[in-house]
Amino acid sequence: MGKKGDRGAKDKVAGVSLEEEGKNVAKRTDPHGEEEYQCTGLLEQDFNELCSRAGLTRIPKVTVRLQSVCNLFLPEESDTLAEKEVPANLTQIQSKYAYFQPCIQTEVEHDDPKSTREIFLRGWKIEERMLAVFSKCLPALANLQAVHLWKVGLTDLSLLSLIAILPNCPNLKTLTLEGNPLAEGSFYRLIGEESTLAHVSLRNNNIGNADAKLIGQALSTLKSSNKSLVSLTLSFNHISDLGAGYIAEGLRLNRSLLCLSLAHNQIGDKGTLKLAEVLGPFALTHTEVVERRRLSLEKESQERSRSPLRHADAKSSERPSSLVSNTTIDKLQSAKQSKSGSKKKEPSKKEEKAQANTAGGGGVVGGPAFVPAKKEDAKQAKKTVSTPEQKVIRGKGTKSGAKEKRSLPPELEVVEPTEIVNPLLEQAEHRDGKVFLPGNRVLISLNLTWNQITEQGLKAFLAAMESQQQASKSTAGVKSQTGLLRLSLGKNHFPPDSKTFAKLQELMLPRDPTYSQLSKAPDEELAVPS
Repeated sequence: MGKKGDRGAKDKVAGVSLEEEGKNVAKRTDPHGEEEYQCTGLLEQDFNELCSRAGLTRIPKVTVRLQSVCNLFLPEESDTLAEKEVPANLTQIQSKYAYFQPCIQTEVEHDDPKSTREIFLRGWKIEERMLAVFSKCLPALANLQAVHLWKVGLTDLSLLSLIAILPNCPNLKTLTLEGNPLAEGSFYRLIGEESTLAHVSLRNNNIGNADAKLIGQALSTLKSSNKSLVSLTLSFNHISDLGAGYIAEGLRLNRSLLCLSLAHNQIGDKGTLKLAEVLGPFALTHTEVVERRRLSLEKESQERSRSPLRHADAKSSERPSSLVSNTTIDKLQSAKQSKSGSKKKEPSKKEEKAQANTAGGGGVVGGPAFVPAKKEDAKQAKKTVSTPEQKVIRGKGTKSGAKEKRSLPPELEVVEPTEIVNPLLEQAEHRDGKVFLPGNRVLISLNLTWNQITEQGLKAFLAAMESQQQASKSTAGVKSQTGLLRLSLGKNHFPPDSKTFAKLQELMLPRDPTYSQLSKAPDEELAVPS
């Protein structure tokens, strides 16, 4: 009976393990009963296998993107001119035909197929089944940084499927989605509060004022704001003054966006005034003032809730190790007193040398201003300091001690890690019964070429830039935001000899980091009426 019981127990254990293994296998299989494919990080291999399993018959080819397309049209070397012309024509026809065939172009690092950095898809429709394939193979690309999509026929629904893939690609920071008009204008979902994208390009997507309103709200509202987006391109769309006003509303409380392009739109002076107003000091609305007071009270209550004792302990724990030298001063003084009552003996040169090597500079006392007798007392006293403290205060002569002493003030200043401050809590100015914030000084590049801006819009920007310049002078020597460095206003509706534009150029060109390049080609920045 004992053997049968043992055998039954073994069969039971084996049955459980087999059952669990069966469940695990079921989890690794797709709906067709095949075992789930584990991606290898090789895009061409993974993409072809996943497309085959998805039942796709026409599988786009995965190719490495050529840096220069001119090499495609170079004829092969031959002896006669006739032999050169025939291969050239065939090469041109084949290359043009292949260019419009569905394919996935990639850029890799160091010719390593496992280091795909960028992906380009042009001119073929991406359906749901293809997006399901991408949802499996793209997260396996550890070095993937950018995805460029041009006229791929995305819809509002398929865009949601694309957005669901992005969090699974931690290094993916750049997304180009161009030539993809959406019926419901869901582009704003790409730059929501939880988005991790840093660079987004939405050129030529028929984005109008209604879409611009949603994009402006995604940049910032009273309760939320995007904190990852660095550059946003909205050129070649249909944004007018109303849409520019919505974008300006989003810039009021956004402190992450550095570069904004609104080129080739329909923005006139009204939209320009809204954008210029955000760059200089602007008055808070009643709702914003109420929210500012609420945030201030909340911050004060949090600071009061912290125990003073706990705060003091935190400061002492973060105190630099060089501050142990204060204890050393006490020991030096006690050592001097004890030495004055003892028998005085002149130490030999060898002993002085050994004491100097053992004690080092210390960073507390040192330098040629001290009397030699006091130096010897200090060295004799440092000899009595315990070993751990000697390791802390040890240095390479008095010079390093001086460096350590100079480094104390910055260390004492940085007590807690810097936190992102809500723009509503920025230092404000109170005048005429209103609360004024200093304005958005995080945005450093604004492109408004090929719009409908006249002299009136130029004056608004000139006033805003003069305000930023005055603020920069008043905060000289203090770490602060720089403000707008590059402002592109060419090809608008003002005369080329505009005095306001000349003043604006004189003010902005020295701030422009590419000033040396612009001086070589000034025609690129001069305004020409369209």
